[in-house]
Amino acid sequence: MATVHLLVLIHGMWGNPSNLRRVHEIIQEVKGNGSEGIEFAVLLAQTNRDEGTYDGIDWGGERVAKEIIDEVDKYESQGKRVTRLSITGYSLGGLIGRYVIGILHQQKFFDKVTPVNFNTIATPHIGVPSLPTALSAVSSYLGRKWLSRTGEQLFCFDKWSPKGRPLTEVLADPDYIFYQALLLFPNIRIYANAVSDLSVPYVTGAIETTDPFHDYRVNGLKIEYLEDYKYVIKSYSQPDSIKSSARRALLRLVNSLPPVIPALRVTFPYSIVAFPFLPVLLPTVVSVVLVKFTISAKKSRARLQMLEADESAEERLAHVVAKLERELEAAVLDVCDDSRDPVSANPLSDSSEVANLGSGEGMVSKSQPGSLSRPKLTTGQLRSIENLNKIPQLKKTLALFDDVFNSHPVIICRRSKYEHHWQGESVLRHWADQFEL
Repeated sequence: MATVHLLVLIHGMWGNPSNLRRVHEIIQEVKGNGSEGIEFAVLLAQTNRDEGTYDGIDWGGERVAKEIIDEVDKYESQGKRVTRLSITGYSLGGLIGRYVIGILHQQKFFDKVTPVNFNTIATPHIGVPSLPTALSAVSSYLGRKWLSRTGEQLFCFDKWSPKGRPLTEVLADPDYIFYQALLLFPNIRIYANAVSDLSVPYVTGAIETTDPFHDYRVNGLKIEYLEDYKYVIKSYSQPDSIKSSARRALLRLVNSLPPVIPALRVTFPYSIVAFPFLPVLLPTVVSVVLVKFTISAKKSRARLQMLEADESAEERLAHVVAKLERELEAAVLDVCDDSRDPVSANPLSDSSEVANLGSGEGMVSKSQPGSLSRPKLTTGQLRSIENLNKIPQLKKTLALFDDVFNSHPVIICRRSKYEHHWQGESVLRHWADQFEL
């Protein structure tokens, strides 16, 4: 029987498989011939597209997991057997991928199929952090209101687990099946934008507590790129000497000016005609977008009500964690009986080390208001960063696109009609070359 290595590509928020067109093309170009005795195949996840991405990481994960099982069954009906599985998720798709492997692991999928590569590209691994900017505050409020269940989970306002913890925190908990499933993959690599990612800030994309690239033009950060992969960072370090205070002030002033959206980068004389209409065009565009968000969110919540009313569907959502919760509670009771110290025995309570990192509403410190280089993180986010960085096979690759308005779509060449989006091809080729068959 012929054997198959199946790669699953998962798109992001508001996305569809066409967003990953260039990702698909490059991996087929580099690895499409497979290896000796192994056929290479790609599954572009279809069932969680467009407005379906509003329904939550968990429901998206359930859909994609079913797609994978159906694809495996399809190959078996053709006399082929899927023996190896890899997953690459872009943006929200990376979180969905981490949920998917938990479902598959719970179903004993990896008893027969070998996990090989797990990659994410510009994924908010700890959710969307709070930055000290008006845009961040507005995005946090509107995101959890207008993006339905997914918005609540991305901004960590959900109480997903029976213990009331956000899903992004549960995904990074070593006691849960999601984290345990991730450990099964020998090749784990995340790709993150160093700068200008308006959707996924550096700290969540790279799973770090601080952002060394904030004001990188001002602080003189030394950046070296890989020779064969333009825009992929090889190393970075602090400068030997700091620019003069006057120089730094001038650079900060220049960098503080808002960049021009690519769609508005029109040449003379069209710019003279276009810009006077901006006071009318911008409010109109914003109004249309907000109306679309509102309608999509309402549709999503209606779908969720129907799904949650279905007893079989509810079981699918709960089966990943319900058994574990019961086992944890039983283990806690056993330890409490032995140690007579019920507080310290609870594996879900904050450890003293982690608790010391936060205060108040779970923020880093009331005396530290946060900055763009060191944003406010909840104790749950800090714990997630610590847990994920303990994974021994985790590798991080950073990309820096210097002069783009938003690097989030650039990193996957999402829109080929924009010339600057092709800069992301170097990242995709690095990913394809590192991919193990």
